[in-house]
Amino acid sequence: MTDDDPYAWLEDVTGETALAWVRARSEETTGALATGDAFDAMRERLREVLDAEGKIPYVTRRAGYLYNFWRDAAHPRGLWRRTTLAEYRKAEPAWDVVIDVGELAREDGENWVWQGARTLRPDHRRALVHLSRGGSDAAVVREYDMDERRFVSAADGGFRLEEADSRVAWIDADHLYVATDFGPGTLTDSGYPRVVKMWTRGTPLEKAETVFEGRSTDIMVVAHHDATPGFERDFVNRSTDFWRRDRYLRTPEGLTRVDVPEDASVSVHREWLLVRTCSPWATGGTEYPAGVLLATGFDAFMAGERDFTTLFAPDGRSSLEAYGWTRGHLLLTVLRDVRTELIAFTPADGTWSSEPLPGAPGLDTATITGTSPDEDDEFHLVTSGFTTPPTLSRGVVGGQTEVLKRAPAFFDANGITVEQHFATSDDGTRVPYFVVGPRDGRSGRTLMTGYGGFEVSRQPEYNAVFGRGWLERGGTFVLANIRGGGEYGPEWHTRAIKADRHKVYEDFAAVARDLVRRGVCTASELAIQGGSNGGLLMGVMLTRYPELFGAIACQVPLLDMKRYHKLLAGASWTAEYGNPDIPEEWEWLRAYSPYHNLDPQRAYPPVLFATSTRDDRVHPGHARKMAAAMLEQGHPVHYYENTEGGHSGASNNAQNAFRWAMVLDFLWQRTGASTGETGAASAETGAASAETGSKG
Repeated sequence: MTDDDPYAWLEDVTGETALAWVRARSEETTGALATGDAFDAMRERLREVLDAEGKIPYVTRRAGYLYNFWRDAAHPRGLWRRTTLAEYRKAEPAWDVVIDVGELAREDGENWVWQGARTLRPDHRRALVHLSRGGSDAAVVREYDMDERRFVSAADGGFRLEEADSRVAWIDADHLYVATDFGPGTLTDSGYPRVVKMWTRGTPLEKAETVFEGRSTDIMVVAHHDATPGFERDFVNRSTDFWRRDRYLRTPEGLTRVDVPEDASVSVHREWLLVRTCSPWATGGTEYPAGVLLATGFDAFMAGERDFTTLFAPDGRSSLEAYGWTRGHLLLTVLRDVRTELIAFTPADGTWSSEPLPGAPGLDTATITGTSPDEDDEFHLVTSGFTTPPTLSRGVVGGQTEVLKRAPAFFDANGITVEQHFATSDDGTRVPYFVVGPRDGRSGRTLMTGYGGFEVSRQPEYNAVFGRGWLERGGTFVLANIRGGGEYGPEWHTRAIKADRHKVYEDFAAVARDLVRRGVCTASELAIQGGSNGGLLMGVMLTRYPELFGAIACQVPLLDMKRYHKLLAGASWTAEYGNPDIPEEWEWLRAYSPYHNLDPQRAYPPVLFATSTRDDRVHPGHARKMAAAMLEQGHPVHYYENTEGGHSGASNNAQNAFRWAMVLDFLWQRTGASTGETGAASAETGAASAETGSKG
């Protein structure tokens, strides 16, 4: 691929020529992959899972109520609803519907997709509801009165924002922090807000008071108010890149910098400041390594003291996955070789004590949710595994836990085992991976996935879609915990960014080879799937290691690493990948950029690209251009683009079921003893598609 991009016209997201190409390719793909009784049966079985009444309705606690967002067959756009704990304990709780998104969409004549709501502490009577058209990140914001069950009109002083990728936060009943598109020059190069303002009820947005302005090269600027009684504070955060931010305490006298490392994770709760380091930090006469969690008094820290207590330190096999507060306790989720441990810390009289919390057995995962730090020491705990349906429990720190909900089994796991193994990457690093499959360890068709970026950890979880669409058919599922993620803390991530990004791909390839070496499958039986940054992973596997795989599904992907930083939110990721405008960094990127490493003479496994026209995070042009180039070269390619769905690729359960049925059936049909499609066999079709798809 030369620097003169012959397919740049496909970056015109809604251009008629580009959309004509999209429609033609999508129709070809659905005609080839999404027809017949077998496909229809698979789609319906997946739809049953997504719409099932027996799913756990996960909740958020607010002022005595448990709130839930729910989709099912009767309510494809969803219901925002609430109930009480007493009702929730019942097998069939009585739910009070706050907003019916489908009914609202019909009234407004809009394709609304729910994007969440921010409620006003402490009584949570008012909410800032975010509604997206078609599932994009950009959303409108409307104030909602929970008691009167109505949106507050502008005539009544209601807060409203037009469609934008906004960040809003309550200060009090009459004031908001707003970071949005205020007009020309108010967005960063990444397309996020550069300016944050304080907006007073009853005044026009253009009269809002500017609180802080960042630079156009920043990622974004936001502000928030901590309304904890007795500890009210205001903070401004300026993200200078994806991993670094400046933090300020806002007072009547102005902004005071919180002097912590730019790349650290920082939180304030009541009197406590917590700092989780991402790189070594020398302060107060002590050097702390990356990945530690430190605690100190916030006011003392702002006064210059640097007396920290170390609550967690990694040991090479463990990492801090998450932490969160109840009113009086700090709950830690620790991963040890990607297995979950839970710990409760309690501060008292200047010291911290700890005790274990009940966690998940074996290779399952435990996740703490549902704390209410303003109110009490209650927490909700979700346990789940590859073959273990989720269980939701309620506990109080120091007390007993009770099971509130259990999800049913959506696929037959009899005879399926879960094992953890380690592959050796090119540089000698041990890379963990999970194998879920038949007890005898040999199934043939194997589906492998991974992510490998942005310090995102991938853990065992119950995925009923993959269970029905792959495991129940006799296949094996593999999750690779490759570098770039957070499974072993920040260094597992930082050792594989920018110039060292190649290690992500070497790790994934090492797992693929290990599966073949151990006899789990052959290369032709190995399918792989990934989306977003995982879609980039798929693109690199396709172009760098095509001999290792039988078929590839590449979803909402980054693929053109020469122009990714100029497309939508791409500029925000240069801290992860590098800046292609800098010659040295382009050399790193050029070495693996899938779009620039296509070879017309090389044989590639069949690939399905899937994306969304409404994805305003990762530009659909990545997938469009890659598919067009491969078709021109005669490679086996399928392309599908949903007209809505945003970065998730689907905006409702029907679309989700259709998409996953197509992806899983494609991978199943293209792997195994007879793939049914080869590069040579599909070359004629590819050439014909390229002819109709050229810009002309």
